[in-house]
Amino acid sequence: MTEDKLYNQAFDFAAGEVLLIDKPYEWTSFDVVKKIRNAIKIKKVGHAGTLDPLATGLLIVCTGKKTKTINQIQDQEKVYTGKMVLGKTTPSFDLETEIQDVADVDDLTDEQIHNACGNFIGEIDQIPPLFSAIKVQGKRAYTHARNNEKVELKSRKIHIYSFEIKEINLPEVSFYVKCSKGTYIRSLTRDFGELLGKGAYLSELRRTHIGDYKVEDAYQLDDFIKYLKK
Repeated sequence: MTEDKLYNQAFDFAAGEVLLIDKPYEWTSFDVVKKIRNAIKIKKVGHAGTLDPLATGLLIVCTGKKTKTINQIQDQEKVYTGKMVLGKTTPSFDLETEIQDVADVDDLTDEQIHNACGNFIGEIDQIPPLFSAIKVQGKRAYTHARNNEKVELKSRKIHIYSFEIKEINLPEVSFYVKCSKGTYIRSLTRDFGELLGKGAYLSELRRTHIGDYKVEDAYQLDDFIKYLKK
């Protein structure tokens, strides 16, 4: 959102606002909530759907009475664009951890890569990443993972409405995904690489839509905080 549009806004954070924020790279979703909470001096602030620290894009933050709408917003379909690297794997399925396995991808064809997408359309069972915020035995899964503790995460039903390859420049592949609540794109990347017999990790991810909400209408976090301090 442009500064002109931002400065024309009148906010009532206690009554409730639904704020569209373009989450910066390496910020956690809670970091964004904490930053906004401290700036607006309202305790009732929450987000409608976590974005990983290494992802960017649309994060919806609700304040005041609008926090009651968080579940309704979270339940809507999500759209992501991103990039994966084929032939390499990491324990976290992204760049948080070091590469552990490497495979040659020179024998992969564009047709094989495009055709593989069809195996993930519709309702599928997906196992979340161990490096995730899911609670297991009273602790976040990523805490177990970082302590090298072995825990088992159960699969969950998710729905992939659309999965398209946008560009192939091996080993890197750009993609578009439209999916249901609860989908882990890192897990989708892992499964995609395994299906091709090569492995893969997620190298870039951006959330562009949640339902009818668009990242094009989102505030840059720095601009928003500066505006609040004026």
